This record gives sequence, C-alpha cells and structure tokens, in this order.
Amino acid sequence: MKSGRFITLEGGDGVGKSTNLQFIETLLHEKQIEVIVTREPGGTELAESIRQLLLTKHRETITPEAELLLMFAARSQHIAHVILPALRQGQWVLCDRFTDATYAYQGGGRNMDIRLINWLEQTVQGDLRPDLTLLLDAPVETGMSRAQHRRELDRFESEQLSFFERVRLTYLQRAEQEPERYVIVDASLPLPEVQIRIRAAIEALCEQ
Repeated sequence: MKSGRFITLEGGDGVGKSTNLQFIETLLHEKQIEVIVTREPGGTELAESIRQLLLTKHRETITPEAELLLMFAARSQHIAHVILPALRQGQWVLCDRFTDATYAYQGGGRNMDIRLINWLEQTVQGDLRPDLTLLLDAPVETGMSRAQHRRELDRFESEQLSFFERVRLTYLQRAEQEPERYVIVDASLPLPEVQIRIRAAIEALCEQ
C-alpha cells in the first residue's frame, strides 16, 4: 500500500494555525484524501497528559532540559501510536506543530544546544520527517495581540517578547535551510489571501 503524506503546520502563537488546520482538512477531504488531524504535544492519551504538564503554570519551575525531554516523550508516543500507523495505511497526517517547533521553542526560545535536539530527533523519529511544512509567519506583536484576546495565556504564551522573537527567527532560519520542505505563508495578510497560498502548496504536494 502506498504510504501517506505527512504535513505539519508551524508558527508562533496567534498566527491562525487552528483556523487554517481546518481549512487544510476540508481541502483534503474535497480531494477525497483520507486524513488524520492531530497536534503536538499531544495526539494520544498519554501525550495529552504531558501536554497539560507543559502548558500549565506551576509553582515549581520546569527546567529547559525537563521541558525538552517531555516534548520528545510525548512525540515518541504520538509517532508510535498515531503518525506511523496512519502513514503505513496510506492515510495522510496533518499535524499542528512537530519537531520544528522544538527547534524553535526549546532551541531558539530557550537557547538549548541544537546538537542535543538533533540527537533526540534522530533517536525518537529515525527517518520520519514531514513531506511539507507550512510556516505561518507574522510579526511577533501581531501574533501575541491575537493570542491575548482569545483566552488566558498558558505557560509558553506568558513568555517575554524576546523569547518569541528568537522563536520566529529560528523558524525562518530553518525554512531557509530546507526550502524543499518548507513553504512560508505571510500570516499577517487577510485570511482569504493566506488560504490561497496554502491551497497552492497543498495542490503542489498532491501533484507530486
């Protein structure tokens, strides 16, 4: 059976990932493509529990190393129980964030050693990499303004502006390093224009 395709949606907070995740799911259904929609951290019962640990504000400080290891613990469960089984059955997988987010948030935001992230990526994922990564990019101030109007901020969303500037810069650097996988979409544009660009990227993948 033909292996499915793996699409990830990346970007900082408030760039419209949830809205556009639904748009991509609808687009794939219109093309009669069976797709599993999931998220990171999360995607399985255990991984969702780890997500709550990571997003909740605690009196005890979570060290950067603990945060990184929890991310990959959740990812290991997610890959084993959701992503790989779906791909092997020929289903497409659409994921709200994946390992690029770890490079951006823990590598860039937390200034962690990229070599450690590289090692964990290879250990947990093997050869698994997304076929397409859509990076929704917008100025940090724009994204944070949108996020603050949604709900109470979680542990990550409560970080300083400089943290998110490093996150954005890391995402853009990774996109520059892997142009064959990444498509950068200007998320500051009106939604119809954003979705025109997303549609074009999805259709290009479908034609491969």
